Amino acid sequence: MTKVLIKDMCETLRLYFIMGSNNCTMDPEYVLEQAIKGGISFFQFREKGTDALTGNEKVIFAKRLQSICQKYSIPFIVNDDVELAISLNADGVHIGQGDESADEVRRKIGDKILGVSAHTVEEVEKAIANGADYVGIGPIYSTTTKEDAKSPQGTTIINEVRKKGIEIPIVGIGGITAENALPVMESGGNGISVISAISRANDPAESARELKEAIDC
Repeated sequence: MTKVLIKDMCETLRLYFIMGSNNCTMDPEYVLEQAIKGGISFFQFREKGTDALTGNEKVIFAKRLQSICQKYSIPFIVNDDVELAISLNADGVHIGQGDESADEVRRKIGDKILGVSAHTVEEVEKAIANGADYVGIGPIYSTTTKEDAKSPQGTTIINEVRKKGIEIPIVGIGGITAENALPVMESGGNGISVISAISRANDPAESARELKEAIDC
């Protein structure tokens, strides 16, 4: 794919859904399709943690979710696993601070989307220098979904990044719900990313709609 323009990425990131098989209480394929129908604009495949699929099972599962995203023209990116992303011809990769360096990942994936998790202004600046298309900043609020999550810091870092005039697209992550999503956008974020707010909802489509309405007002 061709390099993503900042203005396009800002819109694409607006409602960003992250999910793996172990995040769902219902069939993950059903959850993803309902989330898309509810209004998500971006999807990250994150198969990590307790009871996560591995090996060929992980690959087969990823292909199924990718097929759903392709059906609805939703960007499909892979968390951390660069080799899997390349083999699937995924739309991109998202990496954390403890994963492979962003500049090396950029070299491997070419013009595909590269997202980087950041927790400080300095990490944001380094991500930009290494070719990131967007950064995920958080955790905004307390979360139990990620086993290695840092302490919540609210929207402080987003505010600091914007005050420095840094324009890279930002998506907030961590404990975000329809009730607390708006401050992320008001502080300068371009989107919100969620896991359990949709993946564990009784009605994933309705949950996605509520999140979208919360940040569109």
